[in-house]
Amino acid sequence: MKVRLERDVLADAVAWAARTLPSRPSLPALAGLLIEGTATERVVLSGFDHETSARVEIPADVSETGRVLVPGRLLADIARALPAQPVELILDGSRVQVRCGRSSFTLPTFSVEDYPQLPAMPDSSGTIPGVTFAAAVGQVAIAAGKDDTLPTLTGVRFEVVNDQVTMAATDRYRLAVRELTWTPLKPGLETQALIPARVLADTAKALANADVVHLALAEGGAGLLGFSGDGRRTTTRLLDGEFPKYRSLLPSESMTEAVLETQELVEVVKRVALVAERNTPLRLNFSASELTLTAGTGDEARAVEAMECALEGDDVEIAFNPQYLLDGLSALDNPFTHMSFTMSSRPAVLTGIAEQGASPTGDYRYLLMPIRLPG
Repeated sequence: MKVRLERDVLADAVAWAARTLPSRPSLPALAGLLIEGTATERVVLSGFDHETSARVEIPADVSETGRVLVPGRLLADIARALPAQPVELILDGSRVQVRCGRSSFTLPTFSVEDYPQLPAMPDSSGTIPGVTFAAAVGQVAIAAGKDDTLPTLTGVRFEVVNDQVTMAATDRYRLAVRELTWTPLKPGLETQALIPARVLADTAKALANADVVHLALAEGGAGLLGFSGDGRRTTTRLLDGEFPKYRSLLPSESMTEAVLETQELVEVVKRVALVAERNTPLRLNFSASELTLTAGTGDEARAVEAMECALEGDDVEIAFNPQYLLDGLSALDNPFTHMSFTMSSRPAVLTGIAEQGASPTGDYRYLLMPIRLPG
């Protein structure tokens, strides 16, 4: 195999394909990235860890076709560090030469015969703009759990009913729900799946610039889920288990509602939280037309700051994990934040407001469990 291609194109493609590679592979070949030079003047790069696969095609000058399996993470590091000049990949016996300008690297290879076959891509179920998909996934994935002993909570619940998509994630301390429309390719499509949140977030971010992203989801959510767009495609195995019945957690009424300027609230939370030790709550006291935030008690460092807010209903004092609160505010992506409360011991719901005096958007809700205050 002998190919020549642009450095930026190679670095971007290798980063996409290598992101699925395991850090501790069960088989040496699974640490490899499969590179194929084709007769159609294309290079195909593939990575697979038996759970998630990634494949990308890029244009190249192919002098000699062939296939080779090289250490994927090492190639990714090299490609990122190469000078901005064309790159040559040349298979020489059991080694691969990587040449770029006056730089030259020699990489070992794995046996191509030991590399497993990538799973077939399911048929496309529908499409969605890449930027919309990336934004929606980013809003939801922040609430997914990271404890692998509770695998069900490390996923994003993906539900499809005709042209409506609902994504939800929770780690038991917060819940994020995003509703959006897409273009289904089959009428009357109804299905659901539990997708690993990390894989979904990485994939959506990488496909953000694609005009259209194809989602390939088998009806009933069985087997694999596939994504493709912009010459890239990836598949992932779905998680097993029953996702919590999250809709019952969303309150249908509230006793207090507050509207605040999002960016100002973010800045105040960050300042006050500077004195909050690990797992120390941030207190929010809503009274009249003012919100007072407090952190720290007793002989510890303490911070207090107030800001204006529009308040309807009873006064309320509630406490949150400051980082979880910041995550939700950042995900809203709206100039104003609407917070609704039933009582200080029950979850609060954050939604975005596009402009002063408007109603909450409603397509994204971030539910946050409070921290119980003493007394």
